[in-house]
Amino acid sequence: MFSTSDFRRGLKIEWEGIPYEIVEFQHVKPGKGGAFIRTKLRNILNGRVVENTFRSGEKVGKPDLQTQEMQFLYHEGPDFVFMDMESYEQVHVSGQTIGEKGGFLKDGQEIKVLLYNGQVLDLDLPAAIPLKVVETEPGVQGDRVGNATKPAKLETGITVQVPLFIGEGEVIRVDTRTSQYISRD
Repeated sequence: MFSTSDFRRGLKIEWEGIPYEIVEFQHVKPGKGGAFIRTKLRNILNGRVVENTFRSGEKVGKPDLQTQEMQFLYHEGPDFVFMDMESYEQVHVSGQTIGEKGGFLKDGQEIKVLLYNGQVLDLDLPAAIPLKVVETEPGVQGDRVGNATKPAKLETGITVQVPLFIGEGEVIRVDTRTSQYISRD
């Protein structure tokens, strides 16, 4: 159990049977009456943000969240198949659950997965991932200066904007938070 004195940004709590992450909080001590805490909470299951006020000293639950190392095996239609590294059990996760993060997964890649009551909620991707360029327009000699970019399709199927000098077969680093080119690898 967490008390309101434990509240901080990023803390994951369970309130009314649903896991939430604290986005913002503010302690308020009015001149009259007891202190209270105003919060903005993000529902971990669907991403919606709600506001709630807790009385000072109120207790909230600790959600059953676990981080587990899993290996991405392959795509099966719109779903992603992961394998538990300890029990070798395969887990099917819908594409909606993973969202855009699925575009950075390579077959055989080991990744940390956030579980709630044994169900996959989110992926913990590294900040940057090296990916191979499989399709892009050829670069022209002299295209080394300026901020001009072109689209490049990567080995996982996503398309990012890269500088004009990047060619097919090169390995580049991509920021997984913004889907932007960082550097050549």
